Amino acid sequence: MTQLDLLRTIPLSSFLISKSKRGLILILSSPSGAGKTTLAKKIQDSDSNFKISISYTTRTPRPNEIDGVDYNFVDVNKFQELSNQNKFLEQAKVFGNYYGTLKGPIEDSLVQGKDYLFDIDWQGTEQVKKIMPLDIVPVFILPPSIIDLENRLKKREEKNKELVDQRMKMAKDEINHWKDYKYVVVNKEVENCFEQITKIIKIERELRSTFN
Repeated sequence: MTQLDLLRTIPLSSFLISKSKRGLILILSSPSGAGKTTLAKKIQDSDSNFKISISYTTRTPRPNEIDGVDYNFVDVNKFQELSNQNKFLEQAKVFGNYYGTLKGPIEDSLVQGKDYLFDIDWQGTEQVKKIMPLDIVPVFILPPSIIDLENRLKKREEKNKELVDQRMKMAKDEINHWKDYKYVVVNKEVENCFEQITKIIKIERELRSTFN
């Protein structure tokens, strides 16, 4: 029986880190439309030790998005104020909008043994890697194909062809960064992809429990 076979039989809750252990940061990155937000919510729902990082952003809320739950929506002036005060662990400008994650709450939670889940792009990942290299577990989520990704975006943004074209152009650049990640998972089917990510979490928690 391999290590993966053994881990498959152990409940995810068995690997929860005690409060005396430092938590980890699970980073999920993917091109827009590859499913990382859906996967992030499934992980949070299945594992109470994870907190989802709520980013600050200057973009307009989408329908059904809630301020303080999905994102912290702020204007450009407020975002720049936080940036100038060096409050962000990572920040990036995407499609003309700013996104950023505050440092303070993350560090406080890690010390208490809580795990954090980041839904960020490769730029943000590189920034976090420089500041907290030993804390991160970076996972890149790939779509089954470029055609499949384009179809998902067309379904989501059916009234905005220009936005679909813009996202597809950026997606091709983002996909080129998969090799910079420790783990790569293809999201052909959500449940299967979710299972693969939970195995990664189990392995990383076991390694930290054994060698830290």
